[in-house]
Amino acid sequence: MSDTALPSQAKVVIVGGGVMGVSLLYHLALEGWTDILLIEKGELTSGSTWHAAGQCPSFIADYNMAKIHDHGIQLYPKLEELTGQYVSWHGCGGIRFALKQSEVDWFHRVASVGKLIGFDCEIIDPAKIRQLNPHVNTDGVIAGAWTINDGHVDPAGITQAMAIGARNLGAKIITGNRVIDINQKKSGDWEIVTEEGNIHCEMVVNAAGCYARQVSQMVGTDSPITNMKHTYVVTESVPEFLECDEEMPVMRDPYPSAYYRQEQKSALIGIYETANSEECWTHRDGWPEWKSENELFNPDFDNLLPFIERVMQRIPMWEDLSIKRVVCGAIPHTPDGNPCLGPAAGLRNFWHCNGASIGIAAGAGSGKYLAQWMIYGDAEINMAGVDPRRFGRFAPGCFTKSRSHQDYEHMYALHLPGEERPAARKARITPLYDRLLEQGCVYTEANGWERPKWFSPDGRQEQAGFRHNNIFDVIGDECKAVRERVGLLDLSSFAKYDVAGKDARSLLNRISANTISSRNGGICLTHYLSPTGRISGESTITRLNEEQYYVLSGAVAEDRDFDTLKQGILDGEDVQLKNVSDDYGVLVLAGPHSRNVLSKLTGAGLDNLNFRWLTGKEITVAGCQVRALRVNYVGELGWELHVPMADLLHVYDALWAAGQEFNITNFGTYAVNSMRMEKAYKGWGSELTNEITMVEADLMRFFADKKDHFTGKEATLNVLENSIAEQIVYLEVDSSDCDIAGGEPVFADGNPVGVTTSGGYGHTTRKSLGFAYVAAKYAQAGTQLFVELLGKQYRALVINNPVWDPESIRSRTDA
Repeated sequence: MSDTALPSQAKVVIVGGGVMGVSLLYHLALEGWTDILLIEKGELTSGSTWHAAGQCPSFIADYNMAKIHDHGIQLYPKLEELTGQYVSWHGCGGIRFALKQSEVDWFHRVASVGKLIGFDCEIIDPAKIRQLNPHVNTDGVIAGAWTINDGHVDPAGITQAMAIGARNLGAKIITGNRVIDINQKKSGDWEIVTEEGNIHCEMVVNAAGCYARQVSQMVGTDSPITNMKHTYVVTESVPEFLECDEEMPVMRDPYPSAYYRQEQKSALIGIYETANSEECWTHRDGWPEWKSENELFNPDFDNLLPFIERVMQRIPMWEDLSIKRVVCGAIPHTPDGNPCLGPAAGLRNFWHCNGASIGIAAGAGSGKYLAQWMIYGDAEINMAGVDPRRFGRFAPGCFTKSRSHQDYEHMYALHLPGEERPAARKARITPLYDRLLEQGCVYTEANGWERPKWFSPDGRQEQAGFRHNNIFDVIGDECKAVRERVGLLDLSSFAKYDVAGKDARSLLNRISANTISSRNGGICLTHYLSPTGRISGESTITRLNEEQYYVLSGAVAEDRDFDTLKQGILDGEDVQLKNVSDDYGVLVLAGPHSRNVLSKLTGAGLDNLNFRWLTGKEITVAGCQVRALRVNYVGELGWELHVPMADLLHVYDALWAAGQEFNITNFGTYAVNSMRMEKAYKGWGSELTNEITMVEADLMRFFADKKDHFTGKEATLNVLENSIAEQIVYLEVDSSDCDIAGGEPVFADGNPVGVTTSGGYGHTTRKSLGFAYVAAKYAQAGTQLFVELLGKQYRALVINNPVWDPESIRSRTDA
């Protein structure tokens, strides 16, 4: 039932009344925003929410997604008391099966995340599994991950409860009224056109679930979502359940690619088919009709039956039961399985809250952290992994469909570190793709770009996993080549922008923390800050001339940083902004002999007098005009050569030929990570996130406090004047066959005091290295901490300086 007639205006309008939209409404209201309205075309929960199975697992190794899930597990049991609405919370716990040792390693990672966040995850043997669930056959199971405090809930119940809570706080909900168009006015505000009239607002949120693409296209953009069919069945009553008051845990099992549990006194079985998965509404290219409400589909039982039979092998007492209910409904999937929470690319004050394939588990936390971002400009957790702009403009359509099918079919297949999956590859490639493939290149992917990860010298394939593997020495050889001779890397995946005009420098100084060079050729590393001083981006900016600047960012920040640049331009300013990411390829030439190689192909002076470290200029290389920057991410003498894409293969071939005298070697991003860890170079998205300021990140040398004003300056200075709770540290870890990956707990005196962000093995120095944020009192050099890796704690020493070339003498060399 609607609360009221459609008002003429509101601060926020949320489009869509499933668990995601209602959760956001509730959490905005909890934070004090009450001039907010949710509009739903049908009744609340009538899209994907009502038919969801309602699982709420805390079993997840992604540190930030685990926080999102944990909020729901903490909130849902309290909602009935808070609102009076029955939610049917079942805190029966869950058990995930491991059939391989690599899955046990993964369980240890999940358990470590639990120690940081506060959920219990106990790794148990098959005997303990059978004690907790005496009905299950554990053949082939080597361990279980028992998450004790999670369970399942009634999806409609929690959504209605949060709706009641939001209304009690002053928010409004209108149902039975479809949004038919959305227009942005010249003022920047939005006009929402509905069947019952128009409403104006400051912010719009697309929480339209299966309809997210249609709503996005109302404003000229799109969403990377595919609506997948998902089926679960409910049996008749199970005699053994009728005789027992204790509920079995939710079982999650790779063998049948299924979850199965007790549903009242029946059995509920949900299948994720590992092949031949189906989309919804294929006759409409995956687009639902607007009249669709509470819609279900006919499942393909021929495809489902083999998986159901495997469940029966696990629970033999279910074999003779009849099925009394079949639910086959639409579930939105994104290419990586994470929801889309945050701003839409290219638009101001248009937000996404959609794409959650496990929407009940993620619903509450998604609303909480997106509400924080909308109100305060930042969230408490790192939002990079859910930011809708992590997918480029190329993603919606075929790319997303292929990846979503893959994500769905691998729901219970562990994605191992280093494992490359085949769906939607080669979305963005350079002219070097085939040439490097011929030389043994093994590619990984970033924002659609294929980029070299490592080079196989003998055709071997990586044995992916959490520990040092069969390519460990190969990566060491690539590092050695760069450190001792010269290496060549295609790193064309950089986001690249041309910023031109007489006000270009003024813009860049105003939106970033460092001082933009006033000298032609000057390069600076700078950071974009939010108004609260949190780190929202990082770029390398080169002044080509007085009115032209070349801006570089990480691959996955392409749309995000473009928004920062574009939205920073003031009315009347003379600034032209162009995304040139597809126009230029990038070759990284690095190592002691890089100057010798490059000098064979250019007449430009490459010595320190003519081409200093941290400078850039346009030069001719092998007859082609390139932008050459004397900078790199590996800490050696070298240049990034930014080459027009059409000339990239020619320049690569010329460099390769010129480097034969010095035994030039291709290298990939595995080697880059090893070498950047030895140089203690921080990374955006891991060390540099929206959770912290430049103070905690130890980046104040890049903070130009003498500038009159820039975004985040006052907030950062305020943090600097006060004590900080946590500080980044650089660690040398006494580990054996594994390294820090990020998200592991750091201990002191037996208690968790911090979390790792990234790490790796330094092949040149033969040290396991990493970064972490720890309580400030443990950040002094020489402090001994412990890091938990794959279930075992290792000593970790806080060190001050890079373990390789701390004075950057090698990068500055004139030799």
